Amino acid sequence: MNSNFVDYVKIYVKSGKGGAGSAHLHREKFVPKGGPDGGDGGRGGHIILRGNSQYWTLLHLKYRKHIKASAGANGSKNQSTGAQGEDEVLEVPLGTVARDAETGEALFEITENGEERVLMKGGRGGLGNVHFKSATFQTPRFAQPGEPAEEGWRILELKVLADVGLVGFPNAGKSTLLSVLSAAKPEIADYPFTTLVPNLGMVSYRDYRSFVMADIPGIIEGASEGKGLGHRFLRHIERNSVLLFLVPADTENIANEYQILLSELKKYNPELLDKDRLLAVSKSDMLDDELKTLLSEQLKKELPENLDWLFLSSVTHQNLDVLKDKLWNMLNH
Repeated sequence: MNSNFVDYVKIYVKSGKGGAGSAHLHREKFVPKGGPDGGDGGRGGHIILRGNSQYWTLLHLKYRKHIKASAGANGSKNQSTGAQGEDEVLEVPLGTVARDAETGEALFEITENGEERVLMKGGRGGLGNVHFKSATFQTPRFAQPGEPAEEGWRILELKVLADVGLVGFPNAGKSTLLSVLSAAKPEIADYPFTTLVPNLGMVSYRDYRSFVMADIPGIIEGASEGKGLGHRFLRHIERNSVLLFLVPADTENIANEYQILLSELKKYNPELLDKDRLLAVSKSDMLDDELKTLLSEQLKKELPENLDWLFLSSVTHQNLDVLKDKLWNMLNH
């Protein structure tokens, strides 16, 4: 089992507090009553998330429960500003969503390589006494303290960025298809919920082109209410451009099973229905030509007119090239 795929971490983050401003008064041998010359405090370090396209998982943050940036230095004489606290930069995969752990509110999402967003702001440095000098108030003997640090729990969640998402009940043949089409080696077995984490595979296409396919754990009826593996996995589908529905040839009612899968997606997020869809009737090596003809006629009547579908078999490689052509055209139309 590929347990290195971590798509959810909860971390405690604390930014750096701002340095205090200085209340220093200028002193020189022949200038006994110099004015204020206290510099400002430095800003505390931010906690920053930076998108990195080389990362696929949040595993590297799983064991870093407490993450802290350093404080800003205090201001000093001669209007010297204190040094800024060092920022703590966390590299994350593209598709990482940051949330407030208490409210669950999504704060932002990192989608581009090199994109930086502040997860926790460092405290501002306090102003030195120079700023408080005026015509009527020549020697302020006070300065601002720095702002305190921010701290709290944050959740980082990963939505897998793939071109094609495989949607189907457990045992629909999704893992087998992915292993045949790509170099990914998902665990394959004949029991539900083998795939507990999304498996990503690069599918090579003609002329050295390729696209990414994700096998998303089997949806079961009621997944949108959080049953089974529920929400945690449905969110991975949000990021796919094309949804490939897989329904096995030996299913009692293929059109009906397709509708059930569709209604689960709709309950979870109606926008998923705006994506391009393709239906593949998997395990079609079980059907002889006569059965295929009968089934084709039945599906023409029962499936929506605008839904493209095909028979395929991962075992005999039947129609796999046709499938790749269709998916490529859908991704690049």
